[in-house]
Amino acid sequence: MHKAPGSKSVVVNVNTREANLKRKLREHLHTLGFTKSEDGVLQAPGNTKDAIRTLHSAQREERLLASQNFIASKSAKLLKYFASGTDVNPAKISPVLERVSSNTIQGDLFRLAALSWSVPVSNGFGRRLRYLVWDQSNGKLMGIIAIGDPVFNLAVRDNFIGWDSSDRSSRLVNIMDAYVLGSVPPYNTLLGGKLIACLLRSRDLYNDFRSAYGDTKGVISQKEKKARLLSITTTSSMGKSSVYNRLKLDGVEYLEPIGYTSGWGHFHIPEQLFVELRDYLRFLDHDYADQHAFGQGPNWRLRTMKAAFSALGFKNDLMKHGVQREVFICQLASNANKILQTGKGKPDLKSLLSAKDIAEQALDRWVLPRAERRPDYLDWAIGDLVNLFGNQTRNIETQLERPLTRKVVSV
Repeated sequence: MHKAPGSKSVVVNVNTREANLKRKLREHLHTLGFTKSEDGVLQAPGNTKDAIRTLHSAQREERLLASQNFIASKSAKLLKYFASGTDVNPAKISPVLERVSSNTIQGDLFRLAALSWSVPVSNGFGRRLRYLVWDQSNGKLMGIIAIGDPVFNLAVRDNFIGWDSSDRSSRLVNIMDAYVLGSVPPYNTLLGGKLIACLLRSRDLYNDFRSAYGDTKGVISQKEKKARLLSITTTSSMGKSSVYNRLKLDGVEYLEPIGYTSGWGHFHIPEQLFVELRDYLRFLDHDYADQHAFGQGPNWRLRTMKAAFSALGFKNDLMKHGVQREVFICQLASNANKILQTGKGKPDLKSLLSAKDIAEQALDRWVLPRAERRPDYLDWAIGDLVNLFGNQTRNIETQLERPLTRKVVSV
């Protein structure tokens, strides 16, 4: 066989590149706590909350490092909108939704709040609606909500609705996914997460969606979708959820558990390693290295990793992180499933309340009784929030050496 000039050096280069990338992957997985069974099968470190936080640790540190300039420049201005425990009077809490626009102080506040999460949140893709939830009584932030386009393949959702692939393709436009949903301290201690989750099923979100996306055309099909926000899915970041379970107010179910994810994915592979995997595929002239046109979304990232792992000689089990997250569905219309199944019918919205009315019920149901039983929310201080930002804590502490004015955001 004829060998092209320099072919030996090319082979050596490929082998060296592969060996280095394999070593980095093995070291990373070992750091996260992955082990191998006697028969060589990769074993996840577990499904406890501590194990899940560890699996996300590299991804979170990357996210914080990438945001260090934002944190350093914005933290002093924004931290005054977070409450200490002594700022909160449970009897006077008055939740208000505020829609977030890009390139605003509200957008910056949303971003900083999301960066405090122990499990990094997605940036969302496609259609998006973002909200701040304020306590109007003191001008402090209670929590954040963001809904965006759902993933295309979600078996538990499709089985619950009763969809085949054709149904899903034509009617998925009527579903969104809450990819950010939760309360910030000290409101989380007061079960504010339950209150905020219930706001998904509000007339405010239904109307905002109709205004923003009700008459839009499909980018590919160019057909008018006439989308209606019938249901919203969300997934617990910590496996089984105690916050989202049993969310009923006045006999209405706000979130319903529908099953668990399979425990496969790619979040445990940090961005830097993903970049190297893409470079490796590009070196091999593989299609997936740069094949990420519109519509491929996160599925492209998953396929890219699978292709790289296969080329490196790894088994598919590198994608098995073992975190089976509980999936919930919020049906805004009482006949949502029937419409999603058949594509026919008018949404029954008689039980759909305003965010204000929902919040009042949730305060009576969860927040006020919790405040009486557990007054430890009073011990929370802004300094405790700063500690949630990991390796960026020093950046924030430097900014906090400057005096803070106490200006309340208008809601």
